[in-house]
Amino acid sequence: MTIKTQLLELCTKYADKRVLGYKNEIELIKESIENNDKVSNEEDDSGNSKLLDDLEKNMNYLNDANKMREQLKLVRPNLVSDNVVLGSLVKTDSITFYIALSLGKVELEDSEYYIISLASPLGQLLKNRKKGDQFKFNEKSYLIKDVL
Repeated sequence: MTIKTQLLELCTKYADKRVLGYKNEIELIKESIENNDKVSNEEDDSGNSKLLDDLEKNMNYLNDANKMREQLKLVRPNLVSDNVVLGSLVKTDSITFYIALSLGKVELEDSEYYIISLASPLGQLLKNRKKGDQFKFNEKSYLIKDVL
């Protein structure tokens, strides 16, 4: 299994875990609302109001997590491109980036990778760059040694 495939698998597991977590949270909130409705009197609606707010937040989070999963389906680990695109592994003189979603620093096979989204400020800076290009981010300069 290639390193890009392993990184994509790691991202997919992360996204799936988020989706499952939000679905579980939504079910718990729905149960709480249902239980509150059975025992509540009309004077105390603040509990349900808070729960409905939490439900809406979690449904938005779930929607975002589902979008993240859909975005990952667009990643092709075997795609070869000279330019940085979704799914690229970008080796610089100091850091290796994987372009997929905003996950941050991970370790895999004794190497560090920074998994970033193409939509992030750094992802936008890297987008369409190629081997040999230089860029500056947070006052630090980087040289792209390879795009895989």
